[in-house]
Amino acid sequence: MNSVVIQEPGKLVIEQRALPVPAAGEVRVRVSYAGICGSDVHIYHGHNPFAKYPRVIGHEFFGHIDSVGEGVEASRIGERVVIDPVVSCGHCYPCSIGRPNVCAELQVIGVHRDGGFSDYACAPAKNAYVVPDAIPDKLASMVEPFTIAANITAFLKPTPQDTALVYGAGPMGLTVIQVLKGVYGVEKVIVADRIEERLQMAQQSGADWIINNTERSVTDVLAAENVRPTLIVDAACHPAILQEAILLASPAARIGMMGFSGEPSTFTQQSITSKEISLFSSRLNSHRFPQVIEWMEQGKITPEKLVTHWMPASDVEAALTLFEKEQRACCKVLLTF
Repeated sequence: MNSVVIQEPGKLVIEQRALPVPAAGEVRVRVSYAGICGSDVHIYHGHNPFAKYPRVIGHEFFGHIDSVGEGVEASRIGERVVIDPVVSCGHCYPCSIGRPNVCAELQVIGVHRDGGFSDYACAPAKNAYVVPDAIPDKLASMVEPFTIAANITAFLKPTPQDTALVYGAGPMGLTVIQVLKGVYGVEKVIVADRIEERLQMAQQSGADWIINNTERSVTDVLAAENVRPTLIVDAACHPAILQEAILLASPAARIGMMGFSGEPSTFTQQSITSKEISLFSSRLNSHRFPQVIEWMEQGKITPEKLVTHWMPASDVEAALTLFEKEQRACCKVLLTF
């Protein structure tokens, strides 16, 4: 089989490998589609501190189960499935309270262990979720990106009465916008970004008000309209955003952080406690796949609005470059296997 392997930072090869054999409790998936995420690019460039090399990347993938390991019902062979990349121990404190995404022994498929940019991939059977017929093959791998939005919004508990501000109209921000509007019915969703084409995608995903903050700050725009967001999501992940968000927020607002920057953010305790602002962080997802599959099946979210390119897996290097460099024309790239 062919596998996309990052042998070391900056060195990508398509490698011929033997078919993997599913271990006890695992399934093997014949991969059909896999999505490119920013974390894949970070592993490629050596900027992901969790990745070990060599590594088959890819944690957003869909396919059909073609083999099962010991202890897994043979009847699962043939199932159309998407794979939750979160592999947890099941017994540490986070796991015991339903937060396997921050398991003390966390392994992420495509980061800590080989992923789905391959003709075949193995995963725990419990991580393989059946995809209903209403979701087409070519969009099924989009379940995983929306679980990220499902996770942060589960903490934030949006309501229709909220005024939400989303920083960043990249793939993460766009999934959040769709969930805020399509699932929670938030009355006003404001989106800030520096790329006009991404802001247009935000409008197509349901944003009510877009702000291009290239020349005019979000602070100035909202102050002019006397708007105080009650819910803010940082999907742009720049260290300066958190303090601005705290200052902009309404009293009793909730702020969600989705970033992984290693640079420090500076803010004051007084600016948080004086308004009793709640800060939430979110990593990966905690059992959100069934929820997102239901949303997608019911048409509450529309992943096709995010997908701009389908490319053969043999063109993976060009696809990674396109995803990283062409942000005006490219949002989500799906590889075909």
